[in-house]
Amino acid sequence: MANPRVVVYPPDEAGARRVRVDGVILGLAYSLRDLARFMQEAGLQDWDELDVVRSDLIEWRGGGPENWQP
Repeated sequence: MANPRVVVYPPDEAGARRVRVDGVILGLAYSLRDLARFMQEAGLQDWDELDVVRSDLIEWRGGGPENWQP
């Protein structure tokens, strides 16, 4: 499988970040663990939180992986 294109949007008022993979909204992530789970569903089964932080596949909007507050 080709590597997915991932966009993580700025946190909303509850601290959730919308996640889009290859143009499809997968849902809301409230933590790096949630985002790692989305990446696993997108075909990267071995991914964990550290992979999410280090990945060039992810475009972070409104702050990087450390930003989960509105």
